[in-house]
Amino acid sequence: MKCTVYCTASSYNIKPLFHALKSRYTATFYRDLVHVEVPYDKSHGDAFYFSHGSVVLWNIPKEQENELLFQVKDYELQPNDEIETDKFEYCYGDALSIEEDVITLPNKKVLTKLAISHGLAQSAKLSTFELAIQKIFHDTKQIPQDLVKKGNINLSRKEIRRKMGELFLERNSINIHVNVLDVPDFFWDAPEYKPLYMTVATWLDIEDRVEVLNQRLGVVHELFEMLGNELNHQHSCRLEWAIILLIVIEVLLTLFRDVFRLI
Repeated sequence: MKCTVYCTASSYNIKPLFHALKSRYTATFYRDLVHVEVPYDKSHGDAFYFSHGSVVLWNIPKEQENELLFQVKDYELQPNDEIETDKFEYCYGDALSIEEDVITLPNKKVLTKLAISHGLAQSAKLSTFELAIQKIFHDTKQIPQDLVKKGNINLSRKEIRRKMGELFLERNSINIHVNVLDVPDFFWDAPEYKPLYMTVATWLDIEDRVEVLNQRLGVVHELFEMLGNELNHQHSCRLEWAIILLIVIEVLLTLFRDVFRLI
């Protein structure tokens, strides 16, 4: 059996989504997520919609996966340019174990899948943050190189302002949503399921990846400050040249008036 994870948007308008899904399926609202039981043939699958823009689908055929993803589009806030996807196989056994991309579940309880889905959904969300940071580094890698080689940034004031705006938006978007990578509040209500989540979070290196993400956000912040300093430097240079030009004009006028008596 398969488990597929998608991150399609910055977030979902989760309560209206719940009411829409409830009109078609057996749906249950938990803290910041919706569980849907999806029937097909003589079996059923489970879908978990997380408010932070991720969906975890258990044992659902591809055709119905596409339908479930299509249904959420009207409730997406800031859809991703590219959908982040992770795929796993799963089976049932005596205890939770994870080897490579195969998850062994200890039982068939919905809350067991929900606890594990929290970790899987967080990993997909984290991947979107990592891709955003990677894109920032790719788009701005020339800036530090120019500063090292030339001593200045080869961008106009308008281009620097645009880069600063892009950096601010990306950094702000990540900072606003990075709290979704904390231990979910769900486990305050169901602490007995927290060890399942922690096992998945450890397997997916969520804590270490969050630490690296925060370090990279620090680098983005430094880059933002560097661009701000360059903008101030350019402004100061313009003022200095304007003052020099005014002094030259004043000297010339003095020469023409008092020495050459041309004016």
